[in-house]
Amino acid sequence: MASTRGLITKGPTDAGKPGAYRWYVLGLLTLTSAFSVADRLVFGILVQDIKAEFQLSDFELGLLGGLAFSLVYVLAGFPAARLADRSTRKNIVASAIAFWSLMTAACGLATGFWTLFLARTGVGVGEGCSGPSSQSVVADYFSRAELAKAMGYLTIGASMGTAGGLIIGGQLAEIFNWRWAFVLMGLPGLLLGGVIYLTVREPVRGRYAPAGTDMAQLPLGQTIRSLLTNRVFMGLALGWAVQIMIGYGLAFWMAAVMLRQFPISTGDVGLYLGFTFFLGGIPGPILGGYLTHWLTLRDERWRAWLPGLVSLGCVAPLALSLTSSGFFAFLGWFGLAYAIYVASQAGILSGIQAAVEPASRGFAVAIALFFNNLIGQTLGLGVIGAVSDQLGPTQGDSALAVAVFGVCLAAGIASLAIFAWTAAQMGPSGYLEKMRGG
Repeated sequence: MASTRGLITKGPTDAGKPGAYRWYVLGLLTLTSAFSVADRLVFGILVQDIKAEFQLSDFELGLLGGLAFSLVYVLAGFPAARLADRSTRKNIVASAIAFWSLMTAACGLATGFWTLFLARTGVGVGEGCSGPSSQSVVADYFSRAELAKAMGYLTIGASMGTAGGLIIGGQLAEIFNWRWAFVLMGLPGLLLGGVIYLTVREPVRGRYAPAGTDMAQLPLGQTIRSLLTNRVFMGLALGWAVQIMIGYGLAFWMAAVMLRQFPISTGDVGLYLGFTFFLGGIPGPILGGYLTHWLTLRDERWRAWLPGLVSLGCVAPLALSLTSSGFFAFLGWFGLAYAIYVASQAGILSGIQAAVEPASRGFAVAIALFFNNLIGQTLGLGVIGAVSDQLGPTQGDSALAVAVFGVCLAAGIASLAIFAWTAAQMGPSGYLEKMRGG
């Protein structure tokens, strides 16, 4: 007789809703995402000071921002995701934030390129463990109908973190120095880790999965094969990896662009640019979540169509920003570009969760983040730095802006093509439910 171990025998409506508490959990996980991005990208507001003290090239700075972080982020993500699909996810998140917070503080003790490189790898280890568990928890606290909106709110954390890293990091660097900025940015994460560990309840895994869904974790090889042969999942993952070259390029390099193009202090750049990230990054994900929810009720393919359209659509206002000679025109156009860009995230994240089985959600996110960091962060930041170095002798202080725009334009075109292909794999409305047995 076939085993029924791990089978869900109740439908989604039998699971019940956790009420207002789910929004408390979502709030903590959104804050976790904010701390993650802030600790990862505070480096961006400090690059000019680090460049001057250690005499580094833009390519070396790109390696510190990308490769040093991503190298271990992706390696740590896979075992952590495998663990997330079988164990207590909220404990993984709590432990991860505590570790990466300590390693962020350790960046302030660096004595040169390699010690800073090692500290950045520590940040990558911690952050690589949190993403799969966080997204899997959200998928078990919110029904399928609400998932796009919930993921839209979760995405706000990235915008909050980018803005907070710039604003707070810039002010700390100006009041103290870049070393104390790392230390003081890192330590508060220890408190958040404790709150998550003590107050978050682990949800029932697969709470909203269709009746009869097998929740038993498949062997590793079978899990990997099922995900790599899932064309919808792979299309969303690869499209996300290419289009997030835009996000990382803007979050990491725009502070340096402003410092080179305008006569302004590090603290003021952090304040103005961080505030612009906040103004564009808060409404963008929320509106994107609600728009994705509204559109996908009519056709599931909008989970891919919308990200493709906004990935390329954000490039035009970005061009206007980078070519503006006026400081506030630069910020205004940039804020619009960023708001358009982040509207894509709800469709991508909810699409990934909807396209895979509940028992492999954590590992699916790990695979997506592998491509995300390998292509979006490591390749994207490195290429921008290398192109900037090459253009420096002829373009001067404008070289970095030209490099940022060129990479973002290429990423926008490529991601539109990938997402369009992904939508074609989805077919008619309701394809995802049929694929997963809903």
